[in-house]
Amino acid sequence: MTAADRPGFGTDAVRVAVVQARLDHLCRRMGWVMTRTARSPIFSQSHDFSCFATNRDGVLVSTADGIPIHTGGGGFAVRAILDRFGERLSDGDVFVLNDPYLAGGNHLPDWVIARPVFVGSNLVGFCCNRAHQSDIGGGAAGTYNPEATEIYHEGLRLPVLRLVDGGTVRDDLWELLLANTRTPELLDGDLRAMLGSTRIGAERLVELVGDLGLGVALHAFEEVCHHADQRFRAAVGELPDGVWHAVEHWDDDCFGPVEPPLTLALTITVEGDELTADFTGTDPQIRGFKNSGWVNTWSALSMGLASFFDPDLPRNEGTFRGVHMVAPEGTIVNARPPAPMTMNTVIPAHEIVHLVWRCLSAADPDRALAGWGKNIFGVTAGATDSGPYVMYHWGAAAGGGATPERDGFNQIGHLIALGGLTLPDVEFTEQRYPVRYVRQEFRSDGAGAGERRGGTGIDYEVDVLTPARWSFRGEGLGDATGFGVAGGADGAGGEMVLRDLQDEAAAPFVAPKYGLGEFGPVRLTARSPGGGGWGDPLARDRAAVERDVRDGVVSPRAARDIYGWRGEGP
Repeated sequence: MTAADRPGFGTDAVRVAVVQARLDHLCRRMGWVMTRTARSPIFSQSHDFSCFATNRDGVLVSTADGIPIHTGGGGFAVRAILDRFGERLSDGDVFVLNDPYLAGGNHLPDWVIARPVFVGSNLVGFCCNRAHQSDIGGGAAGTYNPEATEIYHEGLRLPVLRLVDGGTVRDDLWELLLANTRTPELLDGDLRAMLGSTRIGAERLVELVGDLGLGVALHAFEEVCHHADQRFRAAVGELPDGVWHAVEHWDDDCFGPVEPPLTLALTITVEGDELTADFTGTDPQIRGFKNSGWVNTWSALSMGLASFFDPDLPRNEGTFRGVHMVAPEGTIVNARPPAPMTMNTVIPAHEIVHLVWRCLSAADPDRALAGWGKNIFGVTAGATDSGPYVMYHWGAAAGGGATPERDGFNQIGHLIALGGLTLPDVEFTEQRYPVRYVRQEFRSDGAGAGERRGGTGIDYEVDVLTPARWSFRGEGLGDATGFGVAGGADGAGGEMVLRDLQDEAAAPFVAPKYGLGEFGPVRLTARSPGGGGWGDPLARDRAAVERDVRDGVVSPRAARDIYGWRGEGP
């Protein structure tokens, strides 16, 4: 037995760092392949997918690519494969799944492709991606169906299925998948990109195991998780022991206003180097599609925790071994079937992250994080001479919250992506879809004021030139949703209106938070919410205030009234 084979091997910090870096690189490489080979703009333009790798037991060893809400629950999906197929895995197999109740999914549009990786006859891990499909059937084009009251209304449900059997694609299953989408050409191309991505990842994982040796590699995969566990426990241990409570509220259930508002509650308890997150006090599951399952709630919780502490913490499943989650069954955060769930990766994931930040900001005020504005996206579906299309209005993304170190991002995707989503190119969008952009610019006075101001949000106008079916997802409409901290102000609320392009006298349609409708041609005008500010606005650097006024993101009047600016202007 060599030194490398002994039980104590792998604690060397350099070796752990090298192995983690190589695992992270293979995940990023999978992401590069996805971006360059996918057919849907959701993948190639917006990067609404994530790549990750696990060890042979389904424990995440790298989540370096993509969107945290995708990757945080990735281990549950792989463990569902192991539970279902166990010893019946073969080299060349690839699995597909999406179901949040049956298969470790988060919501139905996000499909997981998982490839077991073998070295000889030995299973060494899985290379996977989770990606948002353009359409998977259901009651609304683009899959977001605000009228859903059961998961059966939301599209095709996939338990763990063997899509590729020993290297041979199951044509019957492939045809079944394509028959249940409004955009089969996009799905066909995107599935091929997902398969190719995992193949490239598997090749790199085999190389890594070959370089280290089988026994050393398997031990090293455990060691990177152990290292992450120790790092996060040290971070938690810096907090004082204590109990902190926070609530967020909803004023709607996707079908209209509710009174009293619905409550999402979280209590965080810190004892030594362990942390318990208890959602007791959260209201029962609702009939609308904003319910979350255990996997999605865990993913949002882990993202909230990871984003609060040092950014160089390792991103694998070992990080959260000292975290215990309590999510009462039958509530919004752990719904029972057949509750609908399509909205859950955005809402209530956004609120769960906010709850974590509110609790931890009370525990460690020096790290306090302001809230991000909730988005007000619309989804447009229709047809042109080129065929059916589904367009997401990413351009109306909200502003992010401020931190003690920096202003909030003026425009950024959903909080649950933490910047992992890319806003599509305007010219590309106009070429591909029947739309014409009128305006997309930073909003004036949308940001929550503070020593560090929040993100401004966006003034967004676009003409949709053909009749279309619309799905509205507007949790950020109305009152402010990006809360301020440490004396900072809340960001502005959102607005979204449709105006008939063919009848100027027609009354504008004020978009609801959730709903479906047929419109067009129309001009969509949206003012996306701003992020919350951090700290006293009067303490803001004078040069920063003057720059904001010069850039038009803060009006001279607001600069004088809120920031105490003494410059010239109307």
